[in-house]
Amino acid sequence: MSAAIRSLMLAVPLIAFAIGGGLYVPSEYSENDNNTGSEPALSALPPLPSWALEDLPDFSGYQDATERKVAFFSFLYPRIVLANSRILIERDYLDSLVTKDTLSKKEYFWLEAQSKRLRVEEEHGSPEQFSLLRKRLDIIPPSLILAQAANESAWGTSRFALRGNNLFGQWCFSKGCGLVPLSRIDGASHEVATFASPYHSVRAYIQNLNRHASYQGLRNTRLDDRETGEPLSGLALARGLISYSERGEEYVNEIRSMIRYNNLEFYDTEFRKILSDRSPSHLKDLASAKTEQALLPGQSIGASAEG
Repeated sequence: MSAAIRSLMLAVPLIAFAIGGGLYVPSEYSENDNNTGSEPALSALPPLPSWALEDLPDFSGYQDATERKVAFFSFLYPRIVLANSRILIERDYLDSLVTKDTLSKKEYFWLEAQSKRLRVEEEHGSPEQFSLLRKRLDIIPPSLILAQAANESAWGTSRFALRGNNLFGQWCFSKGCGLVPLSRIDGASHEVATFASPYHSVRAYIQNLNRHASYQGLRNTRLDDRETGEPLSGLALARGLISYSERGEEYVNEIRSMIRYNNLEFYDTEFRKILSDRSPSHLKDLASAKTEQALLPGQSIGASAEG
């Protein structure tokens, strides 16, 4: 075991064996429009750091299950922080537009791009549009992302994860858009989407939860927590995943069990800590961290994020 893994294991209260996970396919599927995890152009967003474009490592080489889990979570958590912090920058920009009497052409086009991406069809510039966009342009707690990624990708060892950087089993429907499932039934046309990097898989997954009608309950729970000042909880939001798998309630219970068994709420707590500073400069540091290690739990964000 490397010194880096050993030190991280001491820092992260991870329980040994978790419930295994296979690849489950959502019962309602994402359409092809902008399913790449891309971000509408925004000057406030710094360029993506180079490490965000790296492919998924091969986790199958780990013989020890606990060591494999630590490596998997340590790889994925910084990418979750990166994705969520960039969403918060977009969310703050959205809030700044609410206060304006008129929008510039650039602001209007950004609002239009976000509305199309998140499937908001309200009149541009209307209170209804801003309200619905604010409900959909929001983060997902790290614990939920980590649990679903582990479950859907078999801890990063599935064919779709290794060959397509797809950690969440998302489908696409144009020929050649992804990998053809080996068990695809005759007459079916879907493929399992491929992504430029695991980071883009995370962004596309968050986008899916933020815009698909099947996850309205998840978004309602998140909004309720926002309005009452409750911290966002992966355990609570998991109730809104009833349609993510044909297994329904059984799948939801499994995801919640994985969160509890692996103490993944630890990552929610750590994420809230680094967001105790919501200043634009701090969010920019998070959104442009020069190394992924700078975003791991226990790191000092700021100077370390800048490299």
